[in-house]
Amino acid sequence: MNESIENTSFMRSLCMGRIEESLLFPFPKMKKEEQETIRTMAQSFQQWLGSRDKEFRKWDHEGELPKSFVEEMKEFGLFSLIIPEEFGGLGLSATGYSRVLQELTRYDGSIVLTAGAHSSIGMRGLVLFGNESQKKKYLPKLATGEMIAAFCLTEANAGSDAASLKTKAVEEADHWLLNGEKIWITNGGIADFFTVFARTESKDSGGKAKITAFIVTRDMAGVTNGPHEDKMGIRASSTTTISMVNVKVPKENVLGEVGNGFKVAMNVLNSGRTGLGGGCVGAMKFLIEQATKQAKQRKQFEQPIANFGLIKQKIGKMVVNTYAAEACVNMVAGMVDRGHKDYAVEAAISKIVSTEALWDTVDEALQIAGGNGYMREFPYERIMRNARINRIFEGTNEILRLFVALTAMNDVGTSLKELTAALGNALHDPIKGFGVLSDYAKRRVTQATGLGKVEMTKSHPAIAEHARLFEELTRKLATATDRILRKHGKNIMNKQFATRRLADIMIDLYVLACVISRVSLALEENGVAKSSQELEILEIFANDAKRRIQQNLDQIDHNSDELIKSVADHAFEQEKFSWDNI
Repeated sequence: MNESIENTSFMRSLCMGRIEESLLFPFPKMKKEEQETIRTMAQSFQQWLGSRDKEFRKWDHEGELPKSFVEEMKEFGLFSLIIPEEFGGLGLSATGYSRVLQELTRYDGSIVLTAGAHSSIGMRGLVLFGNESQKKKYLPKLATGEMIAAFCLTEANAGSDAASLKTKAVEEADHWLLNGEKIWITNGGIADFFTVFARTESKDSGGKAKITAFIVTRDMAGVTNGPHEDKMGIRASSTTTISMVNVKVPKENVLGEVGNGFKVAMNVLNSGRTGLGGGCVGAMKFLIEQATKQAKQRKQFEQPIANFGLIKQKIGKMVVNTYAAEACVNMVAGMVDRGHKDYAVEAAISKIVSTEALWDTVDEALQIAGGNGYMREFPYERIMRNARINRIFEGTNEILRLFVALTAMNDVGTSLKELTAALGNALHDPIKGFGVLSDYAKRRVTQATGLGKVEMTKSHPAIAEHARLFEELTRKLATATDRILRKHGKNIMNKQFATRRLADIMIDLYVLACVISRVSLALEENGVAKSSQELEILEIFANDAKRRIQQNLDQIDHNSDELIKSVADHAFEQEKFSWDNI
């Protein structure tokens, strides 16, 4: 792979006026041998789990997976999915792993979370950053489930703000002395392997505290977990606090380098997001199956409600959202599998898109089911409770939107500084000089700066109109970045409404790009006639994305932001709704 492309982000390049088509086309496909493996696994899952819904409901009510069932999970290899074959695992690709979680999600969210937390985040740091000795020692046990893994980052006052960790590790002669408490740890009550993040002050850090990742095991004195949390959803999965009191962690258990823990944490979360996205897509596919059957069976006014336009609108929206979310998740997984390094923005977008699409889908599916949807006898209410956490954990969607937008604006700001230098320092303050960015943006898209034309040339000819739309919207993205930076300058960090608008434009553009790539592949393999429904999906999504992007553009300069904040400030001051008429 070309090294410059390997270290290139599609979305960060897009914000600079470049469409890196080699990162988009061809749409990634799973290898045939891996497809066969997963097809076999899916059939096994059906035989194993297909008739056990009453048990899942019972475990959900009781709030715990039986130990005997966890043993069954081990026997089915659910803890070995991403571990390399040399250490006893299945060695699935990111695409294959995501697809396995899709299949599992058909049955129960707590099962998926237990297996997913182990692989997506619990021991992924070991796979990504572990040395050979650490891998040989732990991966075989993690593959069999002899050890189950958990990811210990969150604290009472350090959720999305990982830099605020209070857990501390002090360097001593031959070990680190670890003290602190982590909260809401998935698999906390059943895990024996913990990836723990703590603040460290080493001899080489000059007394400055940094974050370091450690491998901690349950057999170390001082490691305990609290009681099982009573949760709204994913109730049967184990969620507890993890306490560490004077835990002596051997120096060889540092994961990566001392002081490099923040990088470990971010890479783990980025790398694991295709698992979460795959689980969301799997749930959406299951809900479409249930909702279409329900709508055909349920009659009102002497005909199935499937005949009604508003029901068709709901189902159609569910299908489009599922197709688009899967395209986005699979594109990111394909990047991981091809060895791309810079996909953090794209991974964040895939998490936002898949979790929000699932929430909309389960809401509409429950609505189609009517009263049945509210009853525990049916799966809708349990899926809704399970789905709600997805927009919170592994980085809240609000925080991820800020990350997506601010990354783009940081790149543009850096380029503006370079432009300023080239102009002979005509602007002494690059931030105050953002007004020049308008001309700079125009020059970018006309190749005057040598950055290339804004063109999409690799999509199928049958969807040339959508490629042109993407080019047009990309130019509008550059304009939006310019306008937002000129409007807010240095204060952009405090303008979350503005950054959200830019993030939403970027999200729509990336998903549109993924859908264009996916439909192009379908056209190449199946022809126009056999791809007619996918062409309709592209048309629907493109129209909706164009409308949303234009709305966000219109609101950059004309909005109710200050009014909304004023109303909120009043509520904060009063701590109540002030117009109660009783």
